[in-house]
Amino acid sequence: MLDHLPDKLDPYEFVEKKRRIKGKLALAALDRLHDLLLNCEGAVNIDLEFRREARIAAVVGRIEAELVLRCQCCLEALPWPVAGEVRLGLVRSIDEANLLPEAFEPLLVESEEPMALADIVQDELLLAIPPIPQHEYCGPPKKPGKAAAETRENPFAALAQLKKTNL
Repeated sequence: MLDHLPDKLDPYEFVEKKRRIKGKLALAALDRLHDLLLNCEGAVNIDLEFRREARIAAVVGRIEAELVLRCQCCLEALPWPVAGEVRLGLVRSIDEANLLPEAFEPLLVESEEPMALADIVQDELLLAIPPIPQHEYCGPPKKPGKAAAETRENPFAALAQLKKTNL
C-alpha cells in the first residue's frame, strides 16, 4: 500500500504490481466538480486496489465523500453523501469495453502516458451526482388540481347560451 496518493499513475503498472492506494484527496483538486459544488471544502476518502480478476485488469475499491451541492429549487446548500463501490475494468479500446462483464465499468486507458488519479475519482463522483439536485421537501411546483378547474367558469358558456336562444 502506498503511503501517499500519487498525482499520476500508470494503471496497468499498478495492476501488475498489485498496488493499493488509500488516503484523502482534496475536493479543491477536482476541477471538473467545482461548478457543481456549493463549496469545495473537504476531501474524498479513497481506497482503491489495482489487481487482476480472471484476465481483467481491474480497479476495485470504495470512494466516500460529503459533497455540498446547490438545491435547484430553493438554491440552498444540499449535503450529498457519496459512498460508492468502484469496479473498473481497464481497456484500451471501445471494442475491449464491449467485452467486459456487466460487473465492470470500463476505464479507457488510451495512451502510455500516466493518468491523473483525480480524473478517475472525478468520474466516479460525477456519476453519483443527480442531474437535478434538490431537497426531498423541495419539489416541482404544484399544478392546480381538478377542483380549482371545476370552480372556474367557462368563458364561452355565455356564447353557448346566446346561440341556443337565437335558434
